[in-house]
Amino acid sequence: MTRYIFITGGVVSSLGKGLASAALGALLQARGFKVRLCKLDPYLNVDPGTMSPFQHGEVYVTDDGAETDLDLGHYERFTGVPAKADDNTTTGRIYTSVLSRERRGDYLGATIQVIPHITDEIKSFIRSKDGTADFVLCEIGGTVGDIEGLPYLEAIRQFGNEIGESRALFLHVTLLPYIPAAGEIKTKPTQHSVKELMSAGIRPKILLCRSDREITDDQRGKISLFCNIDRDKVIPALDVKSIYEVPLTYHKEGLDIQVLNCFGLSAKEPDLSKWHEIVRRVHNPEGRVKIAIVGKYTNLTDSYKSLNESLTHGGIANNVAVDLKFLESEIFEQPDTMEHLADVQGILVPGGFGVRGTEGKIKAVQFAREKKIPYFGICFGMQMAVIEVARNLCGIKGANSTEFGPCSEPVIALMTEWVKGDIKEARGENVDLGGTMRLGAYPAILGKDTRIAEIYGKNEISERHRHRYEVNTTYRERLESAGLKFSGLSPDGLLPEIVENNNHPWFIGVQFHPELKSKPFDPHPLFVSFIKAAIAQTRLV
Repeated sequence: MTRYIFITGGVVSSLGKGLASAALGALLQARGFKVRLCKLDPYLNVDPGTMSPFQHGEVYVTDDGAETDLDLGHYERFTGVPAKADDNTTTGRIYTSVLSRERRGDYLGATIQVIPHITDEIKSFIRSKDGTADFVLCEIGGTVGDIEGLPYLEAIRQFGNEIGESRALFLHVTLLPYIPAAGEIKTKPTQHSVKELMSAGIRPKILLCRSDREITDDQRGKISLFCNIDRDKVIPALDVKSIYEVPLTYHKEGLDIQVLNCFGLSAKEPDLSKWHEIVRRVHNPEGRVKIAIVGKYTNLTDSYKSLNESLTHGGIANNVAVDLKFLESEIFEQPDTMEHLADVQGILVPGGFGVRGTEGKIKAVQFAREKKIPYFGICFGMQMAVIEVARNLCGIKGANSTEFGPCSEPVIALMTEWVKGDIKEARGENVDLGGTMRLGAYPAILGKDTRIAEIYGKNEISERHRHRYEVNTTYRERLESAGLKFSGLSPDGLLPEIVENNNHPWFIGVQFHPELKSKPFDPHPLFVSFIKAAIAQTRLV
């Protein structure tokens, strides 16, 4: 029997509902339960694929090719359960589905309304998870009180009534702000948030109270009294130095046992040894390395959320702390700015779209290549590496990407056809931007006696993609003659997946996004190897 836990948030946004959901999932999993996590997003976009990273943060891509919310990355990193396309939906997708059926006449002339048609569609999304796990944790995006979130609150209220209290639990994440002038934590915002939720017909059974300092027994008692919630179900969620401490602190405060109590369940004590080991390594590193991330969305670090965590995972595997130095690529388009890279032991150029900042990224690649600093190019970063080598080692001065407009030497070009499994997929020049990239998991064949094959320890891999443009194999012979080896290709040999520089200590570009599959207890081998190379760099200085 599947039980459902609905996680809502109040007072302010960015409280960490996704992280709380992931941590609770990890705790239930450690007690022997099978878990599944999903996210309901109230925005009208069909998915985040066309949204600016400055507004939404990174787009997390699943194996089956869905562009989803970044919280699914937390879910997968903490539980190891691969996220799927149907683990995330949006208001845009819900309305698109309902209106498509209305146009087909499926509703037999009925007037289409938010209740019951939209709420029924939301419930259908939730109900589709039934039987797939012991616990389904369903996070509701946004903040209680947002007008766009009302259909979701109504839908989960109805769903909870339909399956009964023995199978549905409402958990509310809220904030206890500290007011310096008063010198105390204030509980009133939490009281109002719970009142707002109850006005929608939902009474939370558990409160997860975010705070930057200890919550006193009196304050917990006050919240319990005014919010009509058992005192032992008012759970402190204090700030921690590392997100990987969250499962441990939540367990210490009794979150998982209170969840089980709400369902009348008992279970074995959780085995949290792997989390203790991860936290021990995070807090007791044997050294430090500094990695420069040269990107175009560096003003919002959530734009690179999975990437940031993957570098941390590489550090954990090597027993070092990884300090990230975010650099806007446009600064390198100005003279005398390369000193910004003088103090780093590794340079990483991540994915991106559009022409802005590209020349700065190419300058960063050149600096890494010439100074023998470990270089890791991911997706767009691989393409910039190819352009740099083409220009500066092959003498192809007009080398560029057709993504930026017509060019005389298109070393990067739009790929209009490719094969996924046994199906040929195609894309035209003038199509919608949303959902038209090469998305999801694709296999690659690694060349024998290559660094990449040594790192992976095998010759065939599968990695997640999100891009439109590819390296033009017309230039392969000239690039390889300059030392840039095409060390990984699609199974048909048509699409370059990996390049590596034979004349460099560690210089690798990959067309896919390895950060999407890295986990703290199962770090991606590329990040482990990259950080190991950065450690070697510190010993050379």
